[in-house]
Amino acid sequence: MSRKTKRKHVFKEVLEDDMSLPADHQTIVRILSTKGNNLHEVLAPDQSTFLVSMPTKFRKNVWVKRGNYVLVEPIEEGDKVKAEIVRILTNEHIKYFKEDNVWPAEFDEKKKSCDGADDDLLVNTNRLHLIASSEESGSDSDESEDYSDDDVKK
Repeated sequence: MSRKTKRKHVFKEVLEDDMSLPADHQTIVRILSTKGNNLHEVLAPDQSTFLVSMPTKFRKNVWVKRGNYVLVEPIEEGDKVKAEIVRILTNEHIKYFKEDNVWPAEFDEKKKSCDGADDDLLVNTNRLHLIASSEESGSDSDESEDYSDDDVKK
């Protein structure tokens, strides 16, 4: 099977909304980070972290990133790798699982109110932030220098 044909079938399987509920042995987990070699560190609803593997049919065809939710099935072969990804969950899956009360309560995202939300904002470390007090802002006009056209050309 050519790479293009394989990718078409994988995308059809992933994007086709298979809205079946997870089986008893399957678990919904959140991706924490990628560890290389198609391994991902995940967070389970019981707050434990472990490694899961990406099956070969998804490799180089589907990507997951931090914060995505996946459905995993446990494997017995490895010591460090505890499960394998079965399905990558979309927003439609999440909505359907919440309606059927299958979604873990630990993964419910609480919306923050606007009151005091500025405290939770991340600081952009790529920008230099100067904090100036009201006393320093008055002295800015004294420190400014006038450049003549000759100085600019040099």
